[in-house]
Amino acid sequence: MLFKLQSLKDTQNLAKLLLSQLPKHSLLILKGELGVGKTTLVQFLTKELNSEAIVTSPSYTLIHEYPSPEGLIVHIDAYRLASPDELFELGLEDYLERARLTVVEWGEDLFEYFPEASLVEIVFDNDCRIANIK
Repeated sequence: MLFKLQSLKDTQNLAKLLLSQLPKHSLLILKGELGVGKTTLVQFLTKELNSEAIVTSPSYTLIHEYPSPEGLIVHIDAYRLASPDELFELGLEDYLERARLTVVEWGEDLFEYFPEASLVEIVFDNDCRIANIK
């Protein structure tokens, strides 16, 4: 399903749609170029789960945890990791068991292990962005 993102409100609406479809303990993989809005989408996902956390990119720390009344939100940036094995060493399976939502940027290689995971690919398209929900 394609979703046109022309404003922050569109990104917020995408977050609402995703959360309506993602059960507890879901894995959401985000794919897209640097600066396309992956972390912005995580900000809205976190806000929609009623968290007051300040969401920032986990590029250097690899993992951020955000508490919310709906359950833990885990935000992982796998850009610098060589393989999915490193995510498992960091406790990915534990996060999936206890988090309401685990979001992995640059985690496409995880489909081999979690074929049920959801994927949102965001691309630049002229004056807007297009999110493809798979």
